[in-house]
Amino acid sequence: MKSVSKIILTCFVVGSVLLNNVAMASEPTQRQTSSSTSIAKQSEARATHNKLVADWVDLWNGKYSLANGIVSPDVRVRAALMDGGDGSAVKGPAGMVKLITQIRSAFSDLHFDVQIGPIVDGEFTVLRWVATGTYRGGFPGATAPAGTKVNFTGVDMLKVQNGLITDYWLNADTLLIVNQLKVVVSN
Repeated sequence: MKSVSKIILTCFVVGSVLLNNVAMASEPTQRQTSSSTSIAKQSEARATHNKLVADWVDLWNGKYSLANGIVSPDVRVRAALMDGGDGSAVKGPAGMVKLITQIRSAFSDLHFDVQIGPIVDGEFTVLRWVATGTYRGGFPGATAPAGTKVNFTGVDMLKVQNGLITDYWLNADTLLIVNQLKVVVSN
């Protein structure tokens, strides 16, 4: 009788453990819940960054009215600009529009498309772009005739806080554009 009691007790204990494990598995643990919440937050952040990047590219494609909604008044631009500047003179949305307008002025139909990205890591977004257009003339040192078709690439890194671009790093393939425009450097 003792061995039967042991077997029944063992079955009862094992059954209770199994039922407890099944019940625990059916209820989300704190780790599972926080993981789901984290994934939802990442998904929401990615959607926000995707929208911001779409507006950013549209801004570069000439929709200047978007600047106030995506560029911080305190934006910091870091770039090796063709005029020798480092981008620090660009101030706020109006300064960004001025920079973009200057770049676009040399090309009648300049158009930007995203090739890679956006790649989002926390508050940073990175994208690789390609620009195509037709040279209008007026680029310092350029010997290519107006009407020359050009394409060049670059990478933008954006720091986004509270839905606005607060920092912008621009790395464009300047050598590619200089070669296409047949720029001659004079001493």
